[in-house]
Amino acid sequence: MELKDIQNKIYEVRGSRVILDFDLAQLYQVETRFLKQAVRRNLDRFPEDFMFELTSEEYNSLIISLRSQIVISNDRGGRRYLPFAFTEHGVIMLASVLRHERAVQASIQITRAFVSMRNCILSTRNLEAELVKLRSRLELLEKNNEDNLGAINDLSEDVSREIDNIYMAIAALSARSSQQPSPDKPIKKIGFK
Repeated sequence: MELKDIQNKIYEVRGSRVILDFDLAQLYQVETRFLKQAVRRNLDRFPEDFMFELTSEEYNSLIISLRSQIVISNDRGGRRYLPFAFTEHGVIMLASVLRHERAVQASIQITRAFVSMRNCILSTRNLEAELVKLRSRLELLEKNNEDNLGAINDLSEDVSREIDNIYMAIAALSARSSQQPSPDKPIKKIGFK
């Protein structure tokens, strides 16, 4: 029994990760009706957070996920009763109710699958939190980059204006120097003689 195979039989219903009675019966190598009978005889051991019966709507929504499994309770097809859904604690309690070695070993494997799945979900949540942090940092960097580009554009416009002013000043100086008398004409000397 591989952990991956067991994990594929774990579903989320009513906000809890559960495994259904017919999957447990298969893992424990007992008939589903025998498993349900043992549970009904010991209902006081299975509070709502250990085990609950699926509603028709819940079961119908899971049917899509269960397409590959054949769920038949009689020759006419279909199910006469809605399945029980067992949480991790319910699986452990079920092993004590069934009281045979195969149930104990299967319960250990199923519990490991639940724990492995929980760890995987926690690490996924940690990764998601890190991704959120990285996204916010990236958005901040993009905003800063836009601000910096705006500042560079403003600076570039200022520098362009200054360069234009310098060219205009050079042109003005060039125009003045062309208005000064040419060297052909004698220059009158200024000063004390």
